[in-house]
Amino acid sequence: MALVHALELDFMLDVAEVIIVSALARTESRGAHYRLDYPRRDDENWLKHTLAYWTPEGPRLAYEPVVITRWKPTARKY
Repeated sequence: MALVHALELDFMLDVAEVIIVSALARTESRGAHYRLDYPRRDDENWLKHTLAYWTPEGPRLAYEPVVITRWKPTARKY
């Protein structure tokens, strides 16, 4: 059972690294992703999907446009 836990921890650390690299690359705030240094949403540059690929050097990020067919994004009001 210890081996299973060690492997699961290794996979969780891989996912955590991808999340951190993706969050630091995104220079805006959006939804639950909030940055003090970039407090505003930036649809012009960041209305896209972030794709992460694992390489021997670590995570590699790529981006795909968001296709909006029904509802345009609006600012959240709390």
